[in-house]
Amino acid sequence: MEIKRLHVGKRLSEIAIHNGTVYLAGQIAENTSQDIVGQTREVLGYVDRLLGEAGSDKTRILSCQIFISDMANFPGMNEVWDTWVTPGHTPPRATVEAKLANPACLVEIVVVAALP
Repeated sequence: MEIKRLHVGKRLSEIAIHNGTVYLAGQIAENTSQDIVGQTREVLGYVDRLLGEAGSDKTRILSCQIFISDMANFPGMNEVWDTWVTPGHTPPRATVEAKLANPACLVEIVVVAALP
């Protein structure tokens, strides 16, 4: 089966689509001067945009992994998540504290979703 890649770069692709499944690369905020609420909002906006470009949306998320740089930011991240996620379509999710590649990044989100 064909693998379709979008936004292909030297190091990674932002999207891979295979066998009816959309895989997103880890999404981080570009504006790292924001707090956890701002960064999470920005990152979830990227998730929305990329899923839409692939032909899917947040109601079709199969799995979500959230990496935050400090568990003290967990409530702020959840505040944004809870307003973003569609009731009745909350995906399986894991949230872990991790040292992110860019110390200014407070959150990174990885999503796998189904195509309609």
